Amino acid sequence: MRKSIFPTFLAGVLGVSTAFAAPAATQPIPIEDLARLPQLQSVSMTPDGKYLVGLIPSPKEPHDTALATWDIDALGAGPKVVTPSGDRDHMQFFAAFALKAGKILVDARQQWTGQVTGCGLEGKALGATRTFVTKTYLTGVDQKHFVDAFASHRQGLNVDETLSTCLKLINTASLVDMLPLDPDNVIISRLNGVTLLTSYYRYDLKTGTAELLFEGGDDAAPELFDPRTGKLLVKSKTEPSGNDDYKQETLILDQKTGKFESQAALNTLLSDRHDVQVVGVDATTGKYYVLTDQFSDLVQARMYDAVTGKYDPDPLVAAKDYSVTGLVFGKQPVNFGKVVGYTIGGPYPETTYVAPHLAAIQAGIEKAFPDQLVSITDYNNDFSKVLFTTVSASAPTAYHLLINNKLENLGSAYPAIKPGMTGEEKWVTYTARDGLEIPAILNLPAGWIKANGPLPTIIMPHGGPWARDSMYMEDWFAGGWVPLLTSRGYAVLRPQYRGSEGLGRRLWLAGDAQWGLKMSDDLDDGAAWLVQQGIAAKNRIAIFGYSYGGFAAVAASVRSPSPFQCAIAGAPVADLGRLGTAWSDNRLQRILQGHTVKGMDPISNADKADLPILIFDGDRDVRTPRDVHAIPFYKAVEGKVHAKYVQIPDMPHSVPWYPSQQAEVDNLIVNWLAQDCGTVSHP
Repeated sequence: MRKSIFPTFLAGVLGVSTAFAAPAATQPIPIEDLARLPQLQSVSMTPDGKYLVGLIPSPKEPHDTALATWDIDALGAGPKVVTPSGDRDHMQFFAAFALKAGKILVDARQQWTGQVTGCGLEGKALGATRTFVTKTYLTGVDQKHFVDAFASHRQGLNVDETLSTCLKLINTASLVDMLPLDPDNVIISRLNGVTLLTSYYRYDLKTGTAELLFEGGDDAAPELFDPRTGKLLVKSKTEPSGNDDYKQETLILDQKTGKFESQAALNTLLSDRHDVQVVGVDATTGKYYVLTDQFSDLVQARMYDAVTGKYDPDPLVAAKDYSVTGLVFGKQPVNFGKVVGYTIGGPYPETTYVAPHLAAIQAGIEKAFPDQLVSITDYNNDFSKVLFTTVSASAPTAYHLLINNKLENLGSAYPAIKPGMTGEEKWVTYTARDGLEIPAILNLPAGWIKANGPLPTIIMPHGGPWARDSMYMEDWFAGGWVPLLTSRGYAVLRPQYRGSEGLGRRLWLAGDAQWGLKMSDDLDDGAAWLVQQGIAAKNRIAIFGYSYGGFAAVAASVRSPSPFQCAIAGAPVADLGRLGTAWSDNRLQRILQGHTVKGMDPISNADKADLPILIFDGDRDVRTPRDVHAIPFYKAVEGKVHAKYVQIPDMPHSVPWYPSQQAEVDNLIVNWLAQDCGTVSHP
């Protein structure tokens, strides 16, 4: 299916003991080392190999970010230019990207208090007034001038004052395609201030002029532009098909007639939820590269001939156990448009290069960094400069640069984290009670062996639920909750429960209408499997999740029997009925996802609460609003179980969070597990 535009959740007085507390670890990672701003992040290289761009802590305020530019030929001199976030409209930079023509994109955000209705902001239907807005700036490598990226400030005469203010604050334009062979132009999307529809343009980075490529409308959306010229080649439409369903239709440009022709072999019903992505075109044969699960439980890469209307009989790339998540196309003149590699979405995203030169570079880097995930991110035309990252369960993301085959280590996101502070991480599977195989990621404390005895354990379901976890990279995401816990002596299991996306249609579709039911059974079964394996101590298992994982935690607190001794729910969904109603407001969303939001409703079963529970969220969270979910559930179980609710000032739903917010969350988790998570004893 085409990627959804709809939000997903991307979850009497009791005697409380301290029996759950983990044994002292050899080297617990200090919370301040995990909660601080990354010392280096979001690093990229200009296509000509002259400059690096990235974010560092601000020299003015270490808890804020700054945009930095380095001259690669003078790396030893440090950043050539540094601009602190606070210098730009009180916005905070959180991502940067090196363009071409001497330009840089930098994403920033800002707290916003005011009505968001009609602004296109998340939470508008709930009347939220406290949130964050984001904006993308365009600047040069000299960082002398910052302007709203690609923006057009035209607005209709009928736009009211609230909407006008909002359009000035939020992103109204974004980068779509770099057009690598064009020295000056890129493809952008832009929200039209008159029609409030999104259109697509060829944008000149030097002059700021824009040429319309595709005018936005309700009936169609662009899917693939020619990476050489920017000409639209493929678009998609969603049309009613009867029986309260829609057809997702792919149309490809006929080069002879100039008309877009519907492709029956690519068309699917919205309710079938097939993945069909046209990701490129072969310049020699004219065939299209398509990622699809129409032929298998897993996504394969296939070639499609729009003239004959048929796929090639055999896949271009397919893996036995995991989906193909992407094809890697050459982005320099020397290999432009060629498939130079592919990525498999296994335990971690693993890229295999088929282009000999890139394959040799990758092999050399992997030899130099054994047992780490190596990712090539940028290179120049003659491969004399190659930017890459490394990461593992014991080593946070670090950035490196090969210059004429000589290694320059640029720095780690968290240099205070040393080897040996975290332990083993591995991909495992276990069998759920109904026979479904559930993949999971298991993390263990450093140095632990079974002879040491079973461990206090955390079951940590991911958010989404239409999402998944990957090894290594996500360990250090959101303040590094996994290393936070394993370095304190806990085992952590992250089940990829039914409903998880990206690990096959069978596992994904099995989660439909199973919220709090079989989806939660999978988590309980993971705990039981760990006990059977001699890893988890039977009476020392907790559940902790955020967003949908927070739902799983509140659901666990009212399910019986439970393998857990306590629950921690961050930004939870607790009122399944309210969520299902919200997701059914739009007819397309109702067909795609709304009907899947069914199962056991925690708020309706709050009288069955039987676990100590910590609930926390932020007062700028408009995705799982506290007045709808967290607070009503807390009030419903308060007095029945040992419960605590904490609201964190100015924290939104999604990261990045301020270091002080991350530190508060991490301390809440650690202290609750050590002091409040014990075997439930009834009065």
